[in-house]
Amino acid sequence: MPQSVAVVTDSTAYLPPIPNVTVVPLQVISDGVSYDEGSFTGDLAGATTSRPAPSRFASCYADLAAAGVAAVVSIHLSGDLSGTAEAARLAAKEAPVPVEVIDSRSIAMGLGYPVMAAAVAAAREGTLKQVADAALWCVARTRSFFYADSLEQLRRGGRIGATASLVGSALAIKPLLHVVDGRVSLLEKVRTSARAISRLEDLVVQAAGQEPVDVAVQHLGAPERAESLAERLPKRLPGLVELRVVEVGAVIGVHVGPGMLGLTMTMPG
Repeated sequence: MPQSVAVVTDSTAYLPPIPNVTVVPLQVISDGVSYDEGSFTGDLAGATTSRPAPSRFASCYADLAAAGVAAVVSIHLSGDLSGTAEAARLAAKEAPVPVEVIDSRSIAMGLGYPVMAAAVAAAREGTLKQVADAALWCVARTRSFFYADSLEQLRRGGRIGATASLVGSALAIKPLLHVVDGRVSLLEKVRTSARAISRLEDLVVQAAGQEPVDVAVQHLGAPERAESLAERLPKRLPGLVELRVVEVGAVIGVHVGPGMLGLTMTMPG
C-alpha cells in the first residue's frame, strides 16, 4: 500500500536510495550529448549541466499518482543555482495530484537533509502540509560551508553570485564559501589548502556549539581529505548525533572542480 504523500527530489541531493523518495536526475552535457547525472563517466572539463525538462517531472508525478499516491512534496536545489525547481513547478500545474514544490535554497546535503526530513514525515503518514513543513523546518536549520581549490569554474558558470567583484583577487588564494539564501558566497580567503580545511572545521564547530547536530562531510575526488576531517569532528562536536561522508557527483564537479570539500550541518528535531 503506497504512502499517501510521496517525496520527489533531484540528483544533486546525492542520497542513497530512500523508500518513498523518487529522484529526477539533472543532465550533464559533454560533446553535445546529454547524460543523466549518475550515468556520466567522462571528463568534466568542458562539460556543462542542464535542469531536467518539465516533462521528466510531469512523467514522475503521473507515475506516482497512478501508483496510488495522493500528493507529492517535490524538493530541489536552489533556484539561484539551477532552473530545476522552476521545471518542477511547471509540471506541478498539470499534475493529477497536488504537488508542493520546495526550493531548498541549497545543494548537496543542504538539499539532502530536508529530503530526509520530509521522507520521515511521509513515512509517519503525515499530510501534504506536514511533510512540506518538515522539509521547510529543516531548510531553516541547515547550513553549508565548503572549500574549493579555485573559484575559476564557479566564475565561468556564473554561480558565485555577489562575490563576482572579488574573483580577481580570490582566484589566487584558497576560497572558503558558504551557501546563503540559495547563493554561493565567498566567506573567507585563506592562503593554503591546509588552513582552509582547518577553518572549515572551525566554522562548523562554532556554528554547532553544544547543540545536537547532524553533519555531512562532502567531497569530490578527495576521499582521504574527507575521511581525515570526519575522524576529527566527533572529538570537537559534543552534540554530534550522526556523521556521514558523501561524495558529490558530476553536476557539482562541473561547477566546482575536483578537490572540493564541504561540511553541511543540521539541527535534528
